Amino acid sequence: MAERPGFDGEGHPTSYSPPPQHRPRWLDPSQDPSLKGPGAGAPPPQPAATTLGWGRILVVALFASLVASAATYLMLGVSGQLDHRLVIPAPVGQQTGVAASIEPDVVRVVEESAVTQAVKDVSPAVVTITPRSLDGSFVIERVGSGVIFDPDGWIVTNRHVVCDADTLTVQLANGAEYEGQVHGLDTLTDLAIVKIAGTDLPAVDMGNSSTLQVGQNAIAIGSPLGTFTNSVTTGVVSALGRQIDVDDTCSTTGQVESLRNLIQTDAAINPGNSGGALVDAGGDLIGINTAIAGEAQGIGFAIPINLARPIMLQAIEGETLSRPWMGIYYKAVTPVLQSQQGLLLDYGALVESPLGADTAAVFPGSPADQAGLQEGDIITHVDSTRVDGDNPLDEILTQYRPRETVTLRILRGVEVIDVRLTLGDRPG
Repeated sequence: MAERPGFDGEGHPTSYSPPPQHRPRWLDPSQDPSLKGPGAGAPPPQPAATTLGWGRILVVALFASLVASAATYLMLGVSGQLDHRLVIPAPVGQQTGVAASIEPDVVRVVEESAVTQAVKDVSPAVVTITPRSLDGSFVIERVGSGVIFDPDGWIVTNRHVVCDADTLTVQLANGAEYEGQVHGLDTLTDLAIVKIAGTDLPAVDMGNSSTLQVGQNAIAIGSPLGTFTNSVTTGVVSALGRQIDVDDTCSTTGQVESLRNLIQTDAAINPGNSGGALVDAGGDLIGINTAIAGEAQGIGFAIPINLARPIMLQAIEGETLSRPWMGIYYKAVTPVLQSQQGLLLDYGALVESPLGADTAAVFPGSPADQAGLQEGDIITHVDSTRVDGDNPLDEILTQYRPRETVTLRILRGVEVIDVRLTLGDRPG
């Protein structure tokens, strides 16, 4: 089971150059006085046309040199090598001796690191959140992170960071502190929105998590352990579409919460990083860090920003946070699941109860129940969008609002049917 990182408890080779080989005089008649004849001791007479011929050769050679130089310049330009800024480094100490007198000038190519620039751009928008709750006469203090996504003080963080806090302190990267208020908790993912009374604050640029590629750079920024604020770790996107089960620390019953469609990364995430930023090399926010695999190292998870975007927009518009809801348990159909269960398709969403759970796959009285969905149905499309690994069901539904009606295409047995379903509000 994944752990939540949001709490305190938790030489040079030689070369050979032959000596100059002087041309023997016997190979050059003009230089040997023992030879008799009109050519001895002087160069032979040259035809008058020789001067003109050499002139033509010089013109042709010059023209060819210009063409070659232009072609080389164009090739360098296309490859981007002319874009580098060249800088002659400052001298380091005083050099003396023969070696110094013959050492060539050194030219260094300076490139601005993409990661460094991304961190400079994003770090001011990453905050440290300190939630405090009362337990009798004791004050329980924890720590997490958050990301400013709007200059008017709107912050996205993890739900498990702030869900049971009585007070919140939000500290900016520059040290300024604000009192924070929880605007709302997400009912779909481990996200929450916090508001502080600030204006013209540094805000992060939004990315697009649907275009992520496994192996691309990933940069995590947060406050591990609450002490090392604005720490930066780097890695790659290790995988996409991960699902994990975590303890729902916001629940008084200790139930397990399933988180779907997560970004897996090997950028180090530690307790206190929860709610912090996962950004790409361009400095765009691609995810919110939320969990780590406790039994392993280098396995962290983040909620894709595309899943967070709808509630972020709701908050800015002053709306209560809400998510569309169908009312089903389901599994994402993959080639592996198809093989295991003998399914007819290798994509879609299979309506099925969780393994070992004594609960119906379709919630009684839910929109799915009212629309007639059944256990074993495979949802293949929502309106015209195919449900697959690139378009998971949860992510498709985030494009809609509660009380909107959608058409579901379903494979039931061997029959394909269309079902109209009016989305409800996902319960807390």
